[in-house]
Amino acid sequence: MTLSDYRQGNRLQHLILVAVCCLFLGVLTACSEPVVEKLEGPTQGTTYHISYWSEAAVDAKDIKDRIENELADIDKLLSDYRPDSTIEIFNNTENTDSQEVGAEIVALVKVAKTVHQAGQGCYDLTIKPLFDLWGFQGDAPTVPQDSAIAATLKQIGMDKLEVVDATHLRKKQADLKLALSSISQGYSVERLSQVLEQKGIVHYLVEIGGELKTNGYKPDLQPWRIALERPLPEERVMHKVITMPKDAPVAVMTSGTYRHYFDDHGQRYSHVLDARNGRPVNHNLVSVTVLLDDPIQADAWSTMLLCLGQKEGMLAANTAKIPALFIQLQGDELTESRSNALNTLSNLSIQ
Repeated sequence: MTLSDYRQGNRLQHLILVAVCCLFLGVLTACSEPVVEKLEGPTQGTTYHISYWSEAAVDAKDIKDRIENELADIDKLLSDYRPDSTIEIFNNTENTDSQEVGAEIVALVKVAKTVHQAGQGCYDLTIKPLFDLWGFQGDAPTVPQDSAIAATLKQIGMDKLEVVDATHLRKKQADLKLALSSISQGYSVERLSQVLEQKGIVHYLVEIGGELKTNGYKPDLQPWRIALERPLPEERVMHKVITMPKDAPVAVMTSGTYRHYFDDHGQRYSHVLDARNGRPVNHNLVSVTVLLDDPIQADAWSTMLLCLGQKEGMLAANTAKIPALFIQLQGDELTESRSNALNTLSNLSIQ
């Protein structure tokens, strides 16, 4: 073997060694790179989607099972479509005795009472009889008679609902009934987020029916990005994109008049009812998005601000320092305005 052959052989061995090392490192990197796990399925008359990842090893099947068990527990607690749910048992028990409903429902009622006061009574959990009267709980909504609305309003009022203690409520009027749909999805999002956090997962996106919460960021260190739908009945396209913070949890809850409604004799009636007069709101505010770290608060506030309308809603948001995006339909144009608290948020962007 000549010196040249020896050097060429060494070079070849070196290249093979480098290639093997690179291949090994590539495989090692690929094996250790976090993967975004995804869960989805039907729930609460809509769907849920969860994306999460973890730097530490997690049992994906265990997490899936825990999520499904949590959703089943929430359904048993809050569903208004099953007579054996806790809330429907409360609704259908027509007396003024103290009833045990559990700490979860009492906590939701406490949040709702605070938001009710801030919204001058427009937002009210006891509005269920009005939903039933207008037919929004069924398949054939209709415009009721004025006399029927007036009679039903006698059943409405958060002042007729008493928090007895941490687990009990009492109706001051026996026929009082609660509708928790304005706050239940926010509660559900928080419950699912807690499941992930209890397993040590800090990077996630949890969404139910368009209501969501994020924490952390993606495996490539990029932030979660959220699309807001254009708030028009005939369109399902992206209107805004929110770039979420990487260093803090934020819930994004949107209430709108543009999805659930019916038309009668040329007039459109939204499912958003004003508890003060028993009728659908008729202003031009079509969407309110609230961004808070607590999905329950954000869910209730978005509904209440939408109920109030642009002027009163903006005043309420600014008074309580609630970050909120308001979208109005003026003619054929959508115009937006932001509360003072939203304008001061520096850890996210809306474009």
